[in-house]
Amino acid sequence: MKRRCWTVAVGGVLVLGSVAAQTVSNEAARPALERQEIRAQLMPQRYTTVAAEIGAKVSRLPIPEGGAFKSGQTLVSFDCTLQQAQLRKAEVEVQGAEQTYRSNQRLAELNSVGQLDLELSRTAVAKAQADLAATRALLAKCGVAAPFAGRVAEQKVREQQFVQPGQALLDIIDDSVLELEFLVPSRWLAWIKVGGTFSIQIDETGKTYPARFLRIGARVDPVSQSVKVAAAVTSRFPELVAGMSGRVLITPPQ
Repeated sequence: MKRRCWTVAVGGVLVLGSVAAQTVSNEAARPALERQEIRAQLMPQRYTTVAAEIGAKVSRLPIPEGGAFKSGQTLVSFDCTLQQAQLRKAEVEVQGAEQTYRSNQRLAELNSVGQLDLELSRTAVAKAQADLAATRALLAKCGVAAPFAGRVAEQKVREQQFVQPGQALLDIIDDSVLELEFLVPSRWLAWIKVGGTFSIQIDETGKTYPARFLRIGARVDPVSQSVKVAAAVTSRFPELVAGMSGRVLITPPQ
């Protein structure tokens, strides 16, 4: 390899330099992140763990692992025989309290019952109605509905298993849009923009896919001279699955 050399007079002293030495110096001055490949992992747009809100036995898990579901679809059903019986009891108590109150109203018109008894019967109606509302709210928790459309990533319980309040039931994800999070050199902030496009090469498929920037981090790490960015694959590709990873292909402008 040819090396171009030159001499420069500095304060009467000749200094020897070369193109190769200057190239090494420039390379060393670049942030470490620019001297290595940038990796990213595919992540679902939304994900959560569904938990039980009541203590009951699981009667049905209609969506298997990997299965898709729609928003609002039932993911878990519980055996709520006891809660249904409590609902019927609460409904009867409301009916009885209302009958007593109506009877006391008629007696009050005839001055055959005191005002205190009338108010107590009215209070009994309100209490019975409140108990009925609480029982209905409890019964509504006998089925777990999907908060968004997506797929079941993992079942943590099985049918006929008794669960406690707060126990994890399912891991669910929304993989309609697969996102990417990775670090880029902070001096790239001069040209990367939200909506800008690039490509990512996925290891598992060996293919390259289009992506675009969604968000740019609000803080630069002064130690690594990097900033976190979020992006998303711009189209739907059936072969892509959350958890796959690959190499980000970005060519900085000259």
